[in-house]
Amino acid sequence: MSKPIMLAGISLMALACASAYADHLVAIAGPMTGQYASAGDQIRKGAELAIAEINAKGGVLGQKLKLEIGDDACDPKQAVSVANTMVNKKIVFMHGHWCSSSTIPASDVYNEAQIPMATVSTNPQVTERGLQNIFRIMGRDDQQGLVAGDYLAENFKNRKIAVVDDKSAYGKGLADEIAKAMQAKGVKPTLRESITAGEKDYSGLVSKLKSAGVEVMAFGGYHTEVALILRQAQQAGLKLVVLGGDTLTNSELVTAAGSAADNVLFTFAPDPRKNPAAAGVVKKFRDAKIEPEGYVMYAYAAMQLFAQAAEKAKSTAYKDLEKTIRGGSFDTVIGRLSFNAKGDNRLPGFMVYQWKGGQYDYVKK
Repeated sequence: MSKPIMLAGISLMALACASAYADHLVAIAGPMTGQYASAGDQIRKGAELAIAEINAKGGVLGQKLKLEIGDDACDPKQAVSVANTMVNKKIVFMHGHWCSSSTIPASDVYNEAQIPMATVSTNPQVTERGLQNIFRIMGRDDQQGLVAGDYLAENFKNRKIAVVDDKSAYGKGLADEIAKAMQAKGVKPTLRESITAGEKDYSGLVSKLKSAGVEVMAFGGYHTEVALILRQAQQAGLKLVVLGGDTLTNSELVTAAGSAADNVLFTFAPDPRKNPAAAGVVKKFRDAKIEPEGYVMYAYAAMQLFAQAAEKAKSTAYKDLEKTIRGGSFDTVIGRLSFNAKGDNRLPGFMVYQWKGGQYDYVKK
């Protein structure tokens, strides 16, 4: 092995190692591969543009941000492995993961290592466990489930409604909240069913729905399963309206379900693309041929949150960031963010949207 070159008593190897840690390492994690990879791609695109713009303005506390990307494929065990890798890399901030079933176990790792994290995962248990490092920049399933259940009870009370989930932490939690909200309004689901995510044949479920005369399906789960169920329902001659949660923002649903996607409604936060204060950022995404739908703007906002908090705290140390984020208010492309004692967004808000002609828009304000 060759010896390191010395410069004024300091090796260039040592300088290189020092420079490797000169940047602030921030990270994102989520499904970068697998059936939900399009969501991971949205998160990556949002974070990358935010970091590029922050760095172009001089970075944070005089240092540039460097992005680490973790792929958990929405698998809880893989999420824990990703979290441990990120801890070893000494990141100072995490935006992740995506699936609640991944976020919950991974957040324990980050909490133990004292790394603050922002997340869009909506299962209530993300913030109900008393961890101090988590800040949810989206709302919760008990909030969007209430909006969805109320909408169903008010608009489809004379039609048979099935409530279906995919058995995931996110899906079952959301479906349970929708059913609870419906029943509170005096509307009892005709069927309450579960499926296994990732299967290719849901004809058994479709047959049950058709036999029971179901016209509306409330679904807790992801867009890939909804697209398949809709296609198979069409083949069986069943015209089905679907109402789901925030994961149905994904345009892959339209590609996979075709015209049947026009029967899909979902709950999601107020569309940040319509936020006048975000118009410049929306234009930059579109100029780059990126449509900032779904979680793109949320990832951008997460990096804004970190940058603003670090500048306010004049530090990237955990105790300083955690205290500043918890007690502060931050202007981002998704609106003003502030958090309660649990780490939940104080102004979450959910609205009902519908896909039409490949685009989604509000149906209820």
